[in-house]
Amino acid sequence: MALAKIAGTAIYIGGPIDYQTEYEAADFTGQSWTRITQATNIGDLGAEQAMISQAIVDNNTTLYAKGTISFPIMTNTFAPLPGDAGQTNFAQAQKACKPYAFRIVWGSDCEEISTVAISVATPGVVTWAGHGFANGTPVVFTTTGALPTGLTAGVTYYVVDAATDAFSVAATPGGAAIDTTAAGSGTHTATAVPVGETDYIAGYALFGTKTGGDSSAARLWNAPIQPIALAVTV
Repeated sequence: MALAKIAGTAIYIGGPIDYQTEYEAADFTGQSWTRITQATNIGDLGAEQAMISQAIVDNNTTLYAKGTISFPIMTNTFAPLPGDAGQTNFAQAQKACKPYAFRIVWGSDCEEISTVAISVATPGVVTWAGHGFANGTPVVFTTTGALPTGLTAGVTYYVVDAATDAFSVAATPGGAAIDTTAAGSGTHTATAVPVGETDYIAGYALFGTKTGGDSSAARLWNAPIQPIALAVTV
């Protein structure tokens, strides 16, 4: 088992999202993601479950049952950067009544990046020599011009029908491959993250403190997130 690092992790903020007790990857499609830069600490992400216990006097034992699940606050810290779009969006979300969508890409500096060709076909085929990706790998496209019709720059897609030098993409893991119906223009670039390294969460952007300290301390900004459901890992 390989070690996975925290360094290089990127956290992104999307827009408001409807309150649900459970989410799947499709619930986060269509989001416009803005990276919150200058992260110095990414908080823990997960769930805690209470246990119910009852001592039984007449047989000298204790009975146990699973209790409710709660989601600890994710405590994130950033170096303040005036004008940073992600920090500005988080500050706006702090004042909102609705939860927001967030995306955490662990060790994002280990992403695979390559220029690619995308065919106009049913489905469209992405050519990337020796990519090595498994089906379900998240992929994001950018371009200097326009992507073929059917694909949108900045949206997360998922590899399907993976072959040695090519693959198609779907809007959701294991979903139907997307058709491309008109040629694009410019140079297209694909960025892929290893499976299991991206988490999507819905949560409230909470107010946090700005740290103090002695004369040599760095000023930091705490930006906690209260998740409202289990993270979706892709």
